[in-house]
Amino acid sequence: MSKTITTVAAISAVAMALTVSAPALAQDGPGELKIGNFLDVTSWDPALADIGFDGPYLSAVYDPLIALEPDGSLTPVLATSWEYSDDRTSITMDLRQGVTFHDGAVFDAEAAVANLEHLKAGARSNEAYVNVWEFKVVDEDTIQIDLTQRDDTILYLMGLGRSYMASPDKLDTLTEAPAGSGPYLLDTDRSVPGSEYHFNKVADHWDSETYPFEDIAIYPILDATARHNAMLSGQINVNFADAENIPQAEQMGWNISSRVSGWVGLQFVDHTGQFVEALADVRVRQALNYAFNGGAILNAIGAGAGVVTNQVFPVGTPGYDASLNDMYAYNLDKARELLAEAGYADGFAVTMPMSPIFAQWQPAVVQVFNELGIEVTWDDMQMMDYQINAPKYPLFISFIAMDNDPAATLARQLTSEQWYNLNPEYGEFPELADLVASAKEATGEDQVAAITEVNRQLTEMAWWSVWYQAENTYFSTPEIEVQPVTGMMFPLLRHIQPK
Repeated sequence: MSKTITTVAAISAVAMALTVSAPALAQDGPGELKIGNFLDVTSWDPALADIGFDGPYLSAVYDPLIALEPDGSLTPVLATSWEYSDDRTSITMDLRQGVTFHDGAVFDAEAAVANLEHLKAGARSNEAYVNVWEFKVVDEDTIQIDLTQRDDTILYLMGLGRSYMASPDKLDTLTEAPAGSGPYLLDTDRSVPGSEYHFNKVADHWDSETYPFEDIAIYPILDATARHNAMLSGQINVNFADAENIPQAEQMGWNISSRVSGWVGLQFVDHTGQFVEALADVRVRQALNYAFNGGAILNAIGAGAGVVTNQVFPVGTPGYDASLNDMYAYNLDKARELLAEAGYADGFAVTMPMSPIFAQWQPAVVQVFNELGIEVTWDDMQMMDYQINAPKYPLFISFIAMDNDPAATLARQLTSEQWYNLNPEYGEFPELADLVASAKEATGEDQVAAITEVNRQLTEMAWWSVWYQAENTYFSTPEIEVQPVTGMMFPLLRHIQPK
């Protein structure tokens, strides 16, 4: 298992049947793209799918309104342009004309609104649309999205994987089979649910040049060693890789690409000391920042595939401030000193959750806590239970996905309710709340500057104990290039191109 993986999705075997007349299939191209993915497709319904590893599957059969590029910019796809109202509470989108779904249904404003309403009601996709009041048809190729309040994350989340358009006639049956307008058709004759999925290129797809491969095959292979062996044997030519195999990949002449994907460390839930009084003292949280040697943990567990930092804003993106990285340079004596100043020279007691996927980091926590006199009791549970229960504890070991957009990072790491942050506490700290309010009111470069200031305040407050940002690594054969995207565990097909 790759040591940088913590995004966990339910693995579902999906019964697939494609009963409509298929569009003409392409005959020429650079050959077959054969992907070794970490997980099976979660669902063919974009409203239920997981952004993490579902990208290759969904981007084969669906076109989105908007796509996210590796640099964080947004690309028009089925939406050709968009514009905010002056008060930023309404978005008008112009739609591409002449697009039909694989079942023959026409993509137009009514189809787009039907899809957006479906996504807003979705168990997973609704995150993008929590501030939507109404979707309106303006005319045949124009829609309007009215918001209850300003939302600087909606377009980013749509581009991240929450704006796939399906045939409006099939919205109720997408869990059974995909029904999109995408560049490929699922080949049900060659596909084996849970084992391998084959896709044939649609010859007359409107954006055919963006998808040059003649055929696509995706193999969900949970075990990292099995995926690596599949690439060595030629079964796959793109792999969600384990960084430990980089030396062999270099010997093989494969292309190696990587990008930070999530941060590893301690998620503090109880900043107000409601359950563990010690955590309300900033000196205690700061001590737990000084006490962990992020570089050593990264090298020992993550094979060095990452960047040592104490921030949750991805390295190199707006909002990230490299000057903050020296704030908590590893210093166990300083940690002990701060605990003593806070009145916890002999440590304190805490209960934390544990599951198999986080067990690789557990010894580091045990060692550090022993050094500081902190008595920890572990509650063992399976991963799905961990995801449900971990935020009910005062702190827990975390690997939390990051975003390629500063406003999205602010929202998803701090201000909005997430599985790992059920009760955002920033409002309990007036100075921090004021900075957040200023960031939400600003626009453009002023907003980036304001968010960077929020990041500084969060770092000074030791809101988390971040050890490092882990990278996702991808191997590809010499003729294929993969462009990773922060925010996606596996990039979309548009980001995998002939080199």
